Amino acid sequence: MIFIELLSGVISGMILFQTAIVAPVVFTTLDAENASKFLRKIFPRFFMVIFILGISALIVSSVFLSIQGIVIAAVTAISMIISYLVVPATNKARDEDRSTAFRRLHTLTVVLTFFTLLANLSWILPI
Repeated sequence: MIFIELLSGVISGMILFQTAIVAPVVFTTLDAENASKFLRKIFPRFFMVIFILGISALIVSSVFLSIQGIVIAAVTAISMIISYLVVPATNKARDEDRSTAFRRLHTLTVVLTFFTLLANLSWILPI
């Protein structure tokens, strides 16, 4: 079981690092054009790495028949694959200056990432 909890800790750490350290530094250091280039490269990778960690946790949880682990890993994997798949549409909406579509798609990925964080933190903060 410790491996499942460790994966959740890594996932939580990645999300917190991305939101508390990387994003603020990008927006305060880079101009809009370079920030956009960076974010378009980092976010698909961010979502895919967490998806792979979620699938790994799902496999381990299934082997050990951990219901909590299976639920957390499933939430993680599903949320992150949806977020990954939404990235091209989000970028297209931004490129075409469709602010409402961009805002909705971006909000979707933010909410899914937040649920992923909460799910993975539930090992130490039962909810």
